[in-house]
Amino acid sequence: MPRKGFTETDYARLLDAAHPQLGGPIVLVWDHLNTHVSCTMRQLIDARLWLTVYQRPPYTTEFNPVEGVWSQLKRSLANLTKHSLDQLTALVKTRLQRMQYRPGLIDGLIAKTGLDLQPP
Repeated sequence: MPRKGFTETDYARLLDAAHPQLGGPIVLVWDHLNTHVSCTMRQLIDARLWLTVYQRPPYTTEFNPVEGVWSQLKRSLANLTKHSLDQLTALVKTRLQRMQYRPGLIDGLIAKTGLDLQPP
């Protein structure tokens, strides 16, 4: 069975493609996924002077605003029954799109982390 996740090379290709399009340095905050912390990834990061990577401490879901998004999504899906995976997929996409257009919600999820995400 083929691997479903990104490899270190996949991440490097993605970042190399994004860098010229973004037109500036890239800063990543990563968790401890094995491909994020491997020796190969460290070498790929070190070879890109325009790339800065910060590792989150382990088990710090409270600093990850995405956890709030998933929590909101799960609450909105509670006690619903769908008859097929396609129906569930459509519902999840709809709920995520609704959140996307609620800047107050997104700002609140970011504020809840207590992190200052403003440039210095």
